[in-house]
Amino acid sequence: MPELPEVQTIVDDLNKKIKGGTIVDFWSDWKKAIKSPSYEKFSRDIKNRKISGARRIGKNIFIDLSSGKTLYIHLKMTGHLLVKPHSNPLLIKERGQKISPSPLQGEGARRADEVDYFDDKVNQYIHHIWYLNKNKSLEFSDLRKFGKIILDDTDKINNLPEIKKLGVDAMSEKFTLKKFQEILNKKNRPIGIILMEQELVAGIGNIYRSEILFEAGVLPERKIAGLSPEEIKKIYQNIKKVFKKAIKLRGTSDSDYRDTSGAPGGFQKVMRVYNKEGAKCQKCGKIIKRSKLGQRSIFYCANCQK
Repeated sequence: MPELPEVQTIVDDLNKKIKGGTIVDFWSDWKKAIKSPSYEKFSRDIKNRKISGARRIGKNIFIDLSSGKTLYIHLKMTGHLLVKPHSNPLLIKERGQKISPSPLQGEGARRADEVDYFDDKVNQYIHHIWYLNKNKSLEFSDLRKFGKIILDDTDKINNLPEIKKLGVDAMSEKFTLKKFQEILNKKNRPIGIILMEQELVAGIGNIYRSEILFEAGVLPERKIAGLSPEEIKKIYQNIKKVFKKAIKLRGTSDSDYRDTSGAPGGFQKVMRVYNKEGAKCQKCGKIIKRSKLGQRSIFYCANCQK
């Protein structure tokens, strides 16, 4: 599942590529993904709305539209958004017909380095298309079709149950060391479990949990009560540090994630422990290990992490 850095990369791209554009039509071959309102009402209400901008809370994407509406998208396990050129944004494809943009010249045209990325198989599972003016389209590729889409009033969108229950965003100004200490206070579960709980800190997933704890030198199984103030400070600092680096490298493409140009991220090239079971630790040369924690795999160096 795309985590905070991947979603932030997408949001940044959307603000650069489609902010100010207008949605002129919508197509979908997987109506179950439209959770609210009904598909028919969604298709009507989304049209002719100008895109004011995109933002993020945790792993959730919000695209604010004109007249007080917001489009909410959760990518789930295999989803990613692509911004493509399209020669005829009013042309709605029939169910089952292959969807592919036509090469364009001028505004909206693909860069030379985007052609192959859009053609990659991982970018071919298009189930939803927002046709925009200026010969562009926003397309939702989702292999397993777990993605979720909602259109609601902007002032109500943050009250969705899945948003309201979220904890502080890991990259927000509100997530201070003091706030992190308050979150951990009186808890005595493994730090590797706590970091994954979106109700406490929103945005950290399985990949970055391993990397954060490795950089902090803390074993994931360590109980909160046994952590020193200095260790808690190191974990906090490395949440920010690892995320900033991952955002700069445009996220991690461990599986299906791609950016809005269909290109993979770059953080997987610099990961230290995640998915490196059996490899030598880059710090000490000992072997990276893998174990289960909270039903998910965790990767660590038993020599560098205590």
